[in-house]
This record gives sequence, structure tokens and C-alpha cells, in this order.
Amino acid sequence: MRVVIAEDNALLREGLVLLLTSAGHEVAAVAATGPEVLPALLGERPDAAVLDVRLPPGFRDEGLRAALEARRQLPDLPVLVLSQYVEEAYAAELLSAGVRGLGYLLKDRVGRVEEFLEALERVASGGTALDPEVVTELIARHGREDPLETLTPRETEVLRLMAQGHGNTEISARLVISERAVSKHIGNVFSKLDLPPSDSGHRRVLAVLAYLNADGRAAG
Repeated sequence: MRVVIAEDNALLREGLVLLLTSAGHEVAAVAATGPEVLPALLGERPDAAVLDVRLPPGFRDEGLRAALEARRQLPDLPVLVLSQYVEEAYAAELLSAGVRGLGYLLKDRVGRVEEFLEALERVASGGTALDPEVVTELIARHGREDPLETLTPRETEVLRLMAQGHGNTEISARLVISERAVSKHIGNVFSKLDLPPSDSGHRRVLAVLAYLNADGRAAG
């Protein structure tokens, strides 16, 4: 696939270029500052974009803003956002714009090459990839009145893996339970979180995203 990279840290940026090219992908363009990102994305129209949240000159949310604007102009553009820390409001804002072809990973995940490449490929194919640490912290931050508190520990585990983009077979293997049990747990999650049937194909991740978005609005 053709990829655009936006990262101000030269070492990480070059590492990403080497990692992707070694895996057989083409790096169509690289950007080191916020103002460079959107023109690169619109000009190259890549198969996927890997963007740092914070970029020069302000080191605030330049990468996120570019991602949101690019998604507005190119709705099908797959975007994988990288962040140094779990930034709840940023994750919620990005995902509130739609869940297809989106990912949010901590930068430490890049060092786990197979996991990173798997996440990028999942996002490029229209899926969702949320870092396990991001999901864990976001779920942990919910208040006592949150509907997530009604989930059993096993349902929470299933929900966390769903949010990371894993299918029923993968969840079954990771938790060492049958796929039938996974389906039952997922049904319970949907029921307890009062999520109506959807034809969008992303009802699974909505189980988490609905509450990430709620947190993001509360923090705004």
C-alpha cells in the first residue's frame, strides 16, 4: 500500500519509513510539521496515513486536525494516529467522525513490528485498531454511573478486544473460549449498552466509541 507519514521525531520518522518499506509498502510522502500534512494527504491520496497527534509548530493537536480535515475531504481515507500518551479527548474526537478505517495507537506499539503492521493493514482495509492500553485506560476512567459498570469481567474483556478490531475467531483464541460463547458475550454487551441493531458493519466498535465520544464531549 502507499502510505503518508507525519512525524516530527526524525529517528521515529525514518524508522517508520524503513519498517514500511521493508514490509513491502511504498512511502508516498513524509511530513515533519502540521502545515505539511494536509497538502501531502490531498496530493498523494494514499492508501493509508500514519500521523502523530502533536506536530510543530504548536505541538498541540496539529496532526489530529489534519486527520480530521483530510477525512472530511477524503471520507474513505484510512488514518492511523500515533500518540505518546493516552489522550482521551483526542481519541474521542477522532473516532466521533466515523469509525471506518481509523486507528489510535501509542507510539510504543510501533516497536512491536508485527502488531503495528497488523493494525495498519486492518485500518487500511476499513477496520478499526485501538491500542489495548488506550482502551483499558478509557474504560477505567468511566464513572460509577456508567453503563459499562454493568458488564461482567468477561464481557469487558470481549468488549476491549472488539474495540481493538479483533473478530470473533481471534477473540475466541485469545480468551480460550468457544466462538459461540464469544457471540453470547457480544450480544450481552450490545443489550446492556442499549445499542440498537445497525447495518453499518461497525456496531461492534460502537459499543466502545459511544462512550469515548461521551467522555470527549464532557471533557470539552
